[in-house]
Amino acid sequence: MKNFSATKYSLQNVTTGRIFEDEGWLLDDPEGGSPSLIRARYTTRQIKPGGDEMGIYRFAQWLPVGRMLKGSCAPVTYKSSKLAAALGLKNLYITFNGYYPKIGAHMSTCSFKETEAYSVCGRLGEDHAHKVLVVASAGNTARAFARVCSDNRIPLLLSVPEDNLDALWFDAPLNDCVKLIAARKGGDYFDAIHLSNLVLKSDKFLAEGGAKNIARRDGMATTVLSATTFIGRIPDYYFQAIGSGTGAIAAWEANQRLIEDGRFGTHKMKLMVSQNLPFVPMYNAWRARSRAMLPYDDDQARIDAESIDAKVLSNRKPPYPIGGGLFDALIDTGGDILVATNEEARAAKKLFEETEGVDIYSAPGIALATLIKAVKAGEVDPEKIIMLNITGGGEKHFQQGKELHYLKPSLVFDLDPDPDEVVRKVSALF
Repeated sequence: MKNFSATKYSLQNVTTGRIFEDEGWLLDDPEGGSPSLIRARYTTRQIKPGGDEMGIYRFAQWLPVGRMLKGSCAPVTYKSSKLAAALGLKNLYITFNGYYPKIGAHMSTCSFKETEAYSVCGRLGEDHAHKVLVVASAGNTARAFARVCSDNRIPLLLSVPEDNLDALWFDAPLNDCVKLIAARKGGDYFDAIHLSNLVLKSDKFLAEGGAKNIARRDGMATTVLSATTFIGRIPDYYFQAIGSGTGAIAAWEANQRLIEDGRFGTHKMKLMVSQNLPFVPMYNAWRARSRAMLPYDDDQARIDAESIDAKVLSNRKPPYPIGGGLFDALIDTGGDILVATNEEARAAKKLFEETEGVDIYSAPGIALATLIKAVKAGEVDPEKIIMLNITGGGEKHFQQGKELHYLKPSLVFDLDPDPDEVVRKVSALF
């Protein structure tokens, strides 16, 4: 957009409070200290969303971006009637991230990971134009970054478990600026992360940064901005399934900005986040009220990750213990981690499609399943305002009548590959 100007912000170490300037792609406080996330502090304290034609950039005042990329869509929030009635809730608001034109939702990858990709790539400056962005993913994040980078000609290397490659579908072939490598069958998301870290030993590549990247978190935070500006106040409860917990951390940070805004309330949403049994490492740590993650055998973790429907929720090394991470967010908001089985998620997905008219992925199925259980157990007040973050859906709608194209890996590596070989072979792809 011609009249778009770069967002002004500074950075803050969440643990120490130190404020400093962004040097372009900082993922940590350069002065170090104990492990801590850094957070953007925006010059604009009161958010004034732009028009729908701006896509996700309608919230650009609270995104660390220097440019707008084409093709984005913002999350869509609406008040539920049929699902709310089925659950006996008076104020259930659904924030839908996916493809459902009936309500104005047009995310072509059908996932809220688009919010991350458009924000992260909008943060990339000219000083990084010669670098290849590296993203590790369990599936949906890779699909979103692939689409955004392909459409905007941004060099990208994806690292994904070979078992999850069926998530990399597209309605058109991708530009060859996007390359894919995979961790061999039997590996999980952590193996894909390990593989991407080996690649980053070459200075040809740039780490996207995951939860440490302010752009990723603040892109995800647009779900809460969508809900709050639609409702007119901060919700009381926030339900979302988590793999890394980054989306919930982002929701907590958005909540704090909205309190500073002064127009939407002074309360903190109770974060009600969920995992898919039996892969529940954060749930186990939280039940023990342990900031540190508990021991989790690598082989057992891979088995558990393979057994869950919601493969995107299988992060073994989440930003849970780090300063400003999920443990702190749950403590600050009086939140909780809940769990649901594959069977409960499947039933919840069926209920959502029957009542709201659109299919959803297994991860939001887990979130809905835990909401259903929490309502039955009397753990939520049915009169309060509940935000249900549907993090992906509408795949049936989007794929109907389309020929799909799947991104194939250029290289597949063993789970314990030779680091020098990885760097040499991957560098040659670009």
